[in-house]
Amino acid sequence: MIKSPTILAVGGAYIERRGRVAGAFVPAASNPGTMREHVGGAVFNALRCSVRRGASASLLSVRGGDALGDTVLRAVTEVGIADLSAVFLDRATPSHTMLIDSDGGLIAGLADMALYELALPKQIRRAKVREAIGSADAVLCDANLPSTALERLAALAAGKPVFALAVSPNKAARLTPVLDRLAMAFMNRHEAGVLAGVGIDADDQGIVDGLRRAGLKSGVITAGDEPVLGFDELSAFSISPPPLQKRTDTAGAGDALAGATIAALLRGLTLRAALREGIAAAMLVVESAAFTSAGFAEALALVPEARDLA
Repeated sequence: MIKSPTILAVGGAYIERRGRVAGAFVPAASNPGTMREHVGGAVFNALRCSVRRGASASLLSVRGGDALGDTVLRAVTEVGIADLSAVFLDRATPSHTMLIDSDGGLIAGLADMALYELALPKQIRRAKVREAIGSADAVLCDANLPSTALERLAALAAGKPVFALAVSPNKAARLTPVLDRLAMAFMNRHEAGVLAGVGIDADDQGIVDGLRRAGLKSGVITAGDEPVLGFDELSAFSISPPPLQKRTDTAGAGDALAGATIAALLRGLTLRAALREGIAAAMLVVESAAFTSAGFAEALALVPEARDLA
């Protein structure tokens, strides 16, 4: 049990643009709607939620020397995360542009992440990063890192828990070489299918069995409004999210779930109890509710207990 765990995160912190369609989406046409912009990224979103749940944190990422890079830096420091990132003056800050429907579901996304491919692997070789890993209680990473960088990070963090976010079905396979060295991976059902080597029609137990065969000791699998699956070396279970009072935007909910779950695990909670906290955090994100202690407690009270897979 660690009262105030320290987490080093390595991966994406970038500009997210979300275009929300007003009404029914019409393909191959100009759709009326609104566009908003903020700082996101899988490990940044998760780390921010971990900090809200009592963790201390630092972040290693890369960004460009443009105004958007300054925006990312402000967002990181404003939530109390120590910034270890490198800035490339001649490059643009990575971004992810998403088009979502009126219910908050993703229609399509465009990821401009070339800088991560180019620069993140080199950053892991820095002495400052080795020092940060040495002083951290846990490491959090995402599949924005190429497989070679993930392998090096896992080797440097040997003896410490390493948590990973799959990011997307296209990038999830990057985690394959390090699955057996992860404390836990967070993924959606499509990403889990890639890592487990099973089809989209596989049942819950089939996905869990496939992930275990691939070397993963513990994992969390989300599927929108469907039950969240959790498993470790001894058990597999599901937790059904309660009905939402309102839905504004589902993007970032999975990252918040991961961040709150990790903070709870490092405080000594069981996976079942920690995942209930993760689901409560995700509910606040989806409903755009204020992340206060009272609001979190209210959301947590609505989350049912875990049920073992049949």
